[in-house]
Amino acid sequence: MNDWPALLGVPLWGWLFVLPSLLALAAALAGERAARPLAPLWRTLDAVYLAAGVVAAGFLVLILFLIVAQMVARWSSLAFPGSTEFAGYSMAGASFFALAHALTRGAHIRVSIFLNLNALTRRWLDVLALWVGAIIATYFARFALKAAGFSAMLNDRTQGQDKMPDWLIAALSLDWAGVSAEGWSYTPVWIPQIVMVAGAGLLAIALWDMLVRTLVLGRPLIVSEAME
Repeated sequence: MNDWPALLGVPLWGWLFVLPSLLALAAALAGERAARPLAPLWRTLDAVYLAAGVVAAGFLVLILFLIVAQMVARWSSLAFPGSTEFAGYSMAGASFFALAHALTRGAHIRVSIFLNLNALTRRWLDVLALWVGAIIATYFARFALKAAGFSAMLNDRTQGQDKMPDWLIAALSLDWAGVSAEGWSYTPVWIPQIVMVAGAGLLAIALWDMLVRTLVLGRPLIVSEAME
């Protein structure tokens, strides 16, 4: 933890792990009394998870368009360089943006053999699983962001055939100095990585959120969807 910088005099790991754990503990002590003041925040977070699911679905549609474009290019004897790489980036976007939405819908695989022993073990094993999952997801999100930062600092570029317009790269990086509107450059690695950062961050927030809701309401909020 010696590479975690301080923020306002508190190490970053304190903000990311200790503070949320203390807030979850406070929610457990407050019980259902905390439900009403937290309800607006919960509704906002539910809307964010739903929006992330819509974005994930949009990436899936983009994969479909890329596949169709590849087929048309092959039939027309035209080159479509970078299509495979962009499809991979879209798959990553669909996967990571769907994480939080799938969690709240009970779509993640969960081993429930110990949860079914009795109501007491189910409640506290659920709480323990959510807390451990939140810690792991937060740790992953932090280092995903750090990796994207290193890629941007080193100006790391993709080794595939995919290129992006210079003006789009400049707009995403907020750096317009010396950029030609007509040039194309290999995709900076931090651009697809930022999708991973956003998805992992949303998953961490969703896990902390589900932990607090479970402690406040006294029942598990993650229920598997019925499949026919």
